[in-house]
Amino acid sequence: MTTALTGSAVDTGAAAQADTALRIDGVSRVFGAGPARVQALDDVSLEVRAGEFVCLLGASGCGKSTLLGLVAGLDAPSAGTVDTTGRRVGMMFQDSALLPWLTAGGNVEVPLKLRGIRKAERRERTERLLSMVRLAGMADRRPHELSGGMRQRVSLARAFAQEADILCMDEPFGALDAMTRDLLHDELERIWRETGVTVLFVTHDVREAVRLGDRIVLLSSRPGRVAEIFDVDIDRPRRIDSAHVAELATTVTARLREEVGRHGH
Repeated sequence: MTTALTGSAVDTGAAAQADTALRIDGVSRVFGAGPARVQALDDVSLEVRAGEFVCLLGASGCGKSTLLGLVAGLDAPSAGTVDTTGRRVGMMFQDSALLPWLTAGGNVEVPLKLRGIRKAERRERTERLLSMVRLAGMADRRPHELSGGMRQRVSLARAFAQEADILCMDEPFGALDAMTRDLLHDELERIWRETGVTVLFVTHDVREAVRLGDRIVLLSSRPGRVAEIFDVDIDRPRRIDSAHVAELATTVTARLREEVGRHGH
């Protein structure tokens, strides 16, 4: 998928193209016009390698979710290009957004059904996906019978049912308690390593970004620009309360505070 209004993607050669899952080039997004005009993003450029886990971090209103929506094809940029190099893009939101009249299995089956996969194969894939997120035997449970963490596991299984090459995740664990969030960090990292999917993960939690990401992209306050990119050179698996995670989180937090203060928000 390529979304383009102005500008063009840079040709970096066949080898670089094969390794690049996502290229964002000079992207801006403006909402409204006249006095009501709001510029959410301004000249954002970023390349994400295939199989990379990249976290987008910044203060509320900095355009993180707007950028994610552009990558997922839910919106179009006002300028610039978003090039997913022909890869399938999936989306997972903060709210599990499960359909309450369907079972857990039925919710996971939705993207499979939309793609015309036969019933027997859908059931087989659904069972495999639920097992992958540690919910084997829960296919017949309704959403109201599941805890918040279990509903997010179902949502995660449904996201992977899209068989996306790039998975956009918009603060998927933000509403969960710390213990449940920590467990789901482990599950997400395990599945990411097993599948090799490219992940673009939006969060406002600095430690979560350091815990999960290969790189952290810090966006400035509105309009969102790439303020700094941090490489997370910490061995996996990581613990969110480890000294190495805490040390880098302190550095990133200081830079985030500087950026927020500079913009007066």
